[in-house]
Amino acid sequence: MKFTARAILSIVPLTLLVGSLGCDRKIGPPNDQEELMRPENVASFDRLYKQNCSACHGENGSGGPALDLANPKYQALVDDASLRHWITSGMPGTQMPSFGESAGGFLTPQQVDVLVAGMRARWNHTDHSAANMPPYSSSAIGNVERGQNIFRVSCSSCHQQGQQKITDASYLSLVSDQSLRTIVIAGRPDLGHPDWKQVRPGQPPNDEDVTDVITYLHSLRSDTPGQPYPETSTKR
Repeated sequence: MKFTARAILSIVPLTLLVGSLGCDRKIGPPNDQEELMRPENVASFDRLYKQNCSACHGENGSGGPALDLANPKYQALVDDASLRHWITSGMPGTQMPSFGESAGGFLTPQQVDVLVAGMRARWNHTDHSAANMPPYSSSAIGNVERGQNIFRVSCSSCHQQGQQKITDASYLSLVSDQSLRTIVIAGRPDLGHPDWKQVRPGQPPNDEDVTDVITYLHSLRSDTPGQPYPETSTKR
């Protein structure tokens, strides 16, 4: 069969038109989750959490090296303003970086709100055993000697030696006082660490007790952890 030049030329535009109809689609069935999107427009909690939080806090909010966000007692302890602040500005004295645009990160205020709301919706389950827990933070000045005594009685059996030793300056250089306080109160159930009620059943530590323990641990900090150099500046 022979085609004339005119016939061929009439087919070319039709071929181009049909081919162009699928140029903006990937091969295979459409999947809106895989469509390219500008980073600042992402509004999915799952996507934001996976990209920014899961590496440290675990795929489902627990099991990572950082705080167990799925811990009901942690969710009962911390307020929205604190969550928003730590996500936006990071936590000094720890490996927690800042994610908010205002602090040099990439997340918009709206995306930070999505993360906070998503954590609450997914992990903030009512925990009646969290009643009467000490407050998340304290401005009181603790007593080092009293804190050392409480630590010796309630904590040293697990945390004085071995891999769980937390009185070492090298370990203390990786955590902030607030992180220590949070773990003492809320525990780390993903690691088997008890919460404040389980440490001394029937006689849980109060706000003053927790503050004194953290003050004692703070006194053990070093400006040159892991180094054989003399102290040169004030402890953090």
